[in-house]
Amino acid sequence: MSQLSFSSFDTALMVRDAQGRYALASADQILDAARQAIDQKMPRGASCSSPAAVRAYLCAKLAGLEHEVFAVLFLDAHHRLIEYVEMFRGTVDGASVHPREVVKEALRFNAVAVIVAHNHPSGVPDPSAADEAMTRRLKEALALVDVRTLDHIIVAGNTTMSFSERGLI
Repeated sequence: MSQLSFSSFDTALMVRDAQGRYALASADQILDAARQAIDQKMPRGASCSSPAAVRAYLCAKLAGLEHEVFAVLFLDAHHRLIEYVEMFRGTVDGASVHPREVVKEALRFNAVAVIVAHNHPSGVPDPSAADEAMTRRLKEALALVDVRTLDHIIVAGNTTMSFSERGLI
């Protein structure tokens, strides 16, 4: 299998501007297009019962960002996707997460369960003590309104770490 370098893509991919002219695509434009394409792979109503599919979706959405993003997949009773929402944006090494806001969104979407996720721009998927404490607080807050927290996934490049698989949730 041949490998392509990322630089070889920028000569092959073009974008059209508002006037209809084509120009070379930047790395950011390519990543934005990839994030839009992954939304088509997991549309509203798609089953989130496959951990591999959820991980691939979250990697496509969160990998490569230079800042932390905390996102939530709101699910129905059959673990089908209601909505993916990037709720909080942070800096290169942290994002403030407000459980109250996550609870409000869960109620707004009438979600029965959630999968939460965030990225580590450092490329290291290990959870910090703050990640673990925030996950416990968030799980407790959601449980008060009968919303189950199924997992918390950390995305670090193309690597992921699951709180559920590690017994942390």
